[in-house]
Amino acid sequence: MLSEERQGKIVSLVNENKSMSIQMLMKALDASESTIRRDLGELDEKGLLEKVYGGAVAKNQIFSGKDETVKIRMELNREAKISIARYAASLINDDDFVYIDAGTTTEFMIPFITAKKATFVTNGFSHARKLSEAGFVTYILGGEVKFPTEAVVGEEAVLMLFKYHFTKGFWGTNGISHSSGFSTPDVKEALIKQMSMSRTREKYILGDASKFSQISCVNFAEFSDATVITTELGNELSTYRSYSNIVEVKEQ
Repeated sequence: MLSEERQGKIVSLVNENKSMSIQMLMKALDASESTIRRDLGELDEKGLLEKVYGGAVAKNQIFSGKDETVKIRMELNREAKISIARYAASLINDDDFVYIDAGTTTEFMIPFITAKKATFVTNGFSHARKLSEAGFVTYILGGEVKFPTEAVVGEEAVLMLFKYHFTKGFWGTNGISHSSGFSTPDVKEALIKQMSMSRTREKYILGDASKFSQISCVNFAEFSDATVITTELGNELSTYRSYSNIVEVKEQ
């Protein structure tokens, strides 16, 4: 079989199944491991698929540059988000100084936080209200308010982050991709995420399975920069299980 024909079949198989392991491709195409690895590398460079550890996943279209409102996003994959949030909240201890990013999954964390002596900083104004109502010592960044995500962004918020050194931080994301990292549609919000992550020792990205192999407009961190807390990944995303920074939690 000519390499062009074989590579075309690889792309078709990956797109049809969303992901394929090297072993599956070897069996389907009766080709050696070295041949498949070489083909995947070339196809990844051409942008026709995304090469991941042990195989490849389909190359999805880039997200639009628009964020849905919090009201809409609260209902998307709600049960998965709550399961992720419950697990994330369990990681917070009394002596932690915590950054919580604006976002729906991070907001779901708040009712599950039991470490009453922990201190919090957030750029989500609804987060700040709920944390304060729950009795936590809470600080909110100052700056421009972005309506769709109810996030505080801008230069003033960035400058405030220079004051802090967080023990733990939790962020939402629009896209999770091994090759492209974590991404979001808005430049200003990406800058806040990037700066707050740079001031944090233990970093956690909260994202349900729908965020995987997705790429949004602006990258704010590399894939290896944080631990990803998600729900159980289906067969189409099974290749992501090979990465040590993926934590799957069961939906409850």
